[in-house]
Amino acid sequence: MATQEPSGAPSALTSSALAAIRRTSAVDTVRARISLAVDLGLLAPGERLPNVRATAAALGVGEITVRRALGTLEREGVVQRRPGRTGGTFIAERPRRRTVAQVAAYREDSERVHRLIDERIVLEAGFAHLAAERLDHPGLDRLDECVREMDAAGSWAEFHASDKRFHLALAEGAGLPTALAMYERVCGELYAYFLPYPLDYLRGSNEQHKAIRAALAARDAASAAALLRDHVAELHHSMYVGLAESAERSGDGCPGATGISGRAHP
Repeated sequence: MATQEPSGAPSALTSSALAAIRRTSAVDTVRARISLAVDLGLLAPGERLPNVRATAAALGVGEITVRRALGTLEREGVVQRRPGRTGGTFIAERPRRRTVAQVAAYREDSERVHRLIDERIVLEAGFAHLAAERLDHPGLDRLDECVREMDAAGSWAEFHASDKRFHLALAEGAGLPTALAMYERVCGELYAYFLPYPLDYLRGSNEQHKAIRAALAARDAASAAALLRDHVAELHHSMYVGLAESAERSGDGCPGATGISGRAHP
C-alpha cells in the first residue's frame, strides 16, 4: 500500500490511522491523484506525464503500480499512451472527468490534511529557527544544490524530489534527531496526498526557498522561521484541499491552475 503507516510508536503529532486513503489500494491512489489533478486543472489536456520511474518515485509507489494505474486511466479516457521515441503517456485532449470513484477518499480526508499541514508548520518553523544558529557551510551547500535542481527541473516529479531534499536538509540542520523522526512521519503522511502541479508554478515557489536560504545564511532566526511558517502555511490554500474548497464556494468544480494562490507547494 502506498499510504501504509510508518512503523514505530505513535507520537503526539500523528494523525488518525483511519484515514480514507488507507482503505484504498495503491493502484487506485495513483488513479485518484492523477484524475483529481485533471479535475482541478493542474494537469492540462495534452500534457505529457513524466516517465514511469519518475512518477513512481514522486508518488511513493512501485513502477508496476504506476503502469497498472495508467492502463486503467487510459481505458477510462483520462490519459492516452503513444508509442515510439516521441511517445509516452499524455493527458487526453478531452479527458473524461470525475471517472475515478476513489477521489472521494481524498475529499473525505480534507480535515486530516489540514491538520497535517499545521503539524508540519509547527515543526518546520522551529527547525528553521534552530538551523539559523546551527547550519554549517556544507548544510547551506546542500540547500543550494536543491535550489539549483528545482530551477532546472524538467517535470513536477523531478521538482518534488528536490523539494523533499531541501526541506529535509533544513530539518536536519536543526540538530534534533527525535524531532526529525517526528517530522519525517508527518511529511510521509502528507506526501501521500501530493498531486502533480504545473511546473511553472512550482518553479516560482523556489524563490521562497532562496529567501529562506538567505535568512539562514544571515543567521536571522526570526526571519527564517517566519518565512518557513508562511511557506508551509500556504499549503492550506494551494494544496488540493484548498483548491477543492475554493471551487465548492464558487460553485465551480474545476478551478484550474489559476486557482492556486501564493507560491508554496506540497
